[in-house]
Amino acid sequence: MSDRTDSPAPLRLTEWEQRTEVPLFVAALIFLTGYAVRVLAPQDSEPWPDIALALVAATWLLFAVDYGVRLRLSGLGRHFVRTHWLDTVVLVLPLLRPLRVVQIYTAVQKRRDEPRLSLYARVIAYAGLTTVLLGFSASLAVYHVEHTAPDASIRTFGDAVWWACATLTTVGYGDAVPVTFPGRVIATGLMACGLALLGAVTGSFSSWLLQVFAREDEKRPPGSV
Repeated sequence: MSDRTDSPAPLRLTEWEQRTEVPLFVAALIFLTGYAVRVLAPQDSEPWPDIALALVAATWLLFAVDYGVRLRLSGLGRHFVRTHWLDTVVLVLPLLRPLRVVQIYTAVQKRRDEPRLSLYARVIAYAGLTTVLLGFSASLAVYHVEHTAPDASIRTFGDAVWWACATLTTVGYGDAVPVTFPGRVIATGLMACGLALLGAVTGSFSSWLLQVFAREDEKRPPGSV
């Protein structure tokens, strides 16, 4: 009887997440755009910085409402924070919203018994898009905290983009490096995210290749080499 009582909450949560996936993705793009304008626009270019700040605040409030609804629908209470730690981190640091691709990759791994090529392709596409958005977000954040610092090597947004590309690809030329504590925290997070995204793409592509090879073996006549 308890299983029947507990089942509606996850079902409602799943329905809510499916309905809000696209709107929240659009909201994340609006948040990123507002933050970019806030960071890159000259201070005397009124009223754009104020409009950007309003967009950032409004979209973050939307993320907070979504988090509260999902917490309520899950029926987990305060345990939701622990079991959905990624959602909690993303709420505190909205620039990390692209990291939700990890949840999609986890869904792929749980369906190994019934693999779907379209799902693997979706993970790879999401990981590619996540890399671009995360790199852009990190570029904005590190430029924001670095370009006015003494002895900074990242003084323009172009320098920040170059640094993000080198960090995400694990090349690390060393010509542009953060010198402030917040900048180094951002760099550490970007390194970890870059490795995680690379692992997601590599793992999904390898699983897809194994499935293709397995199907080819099944099509071969018995006894053929």
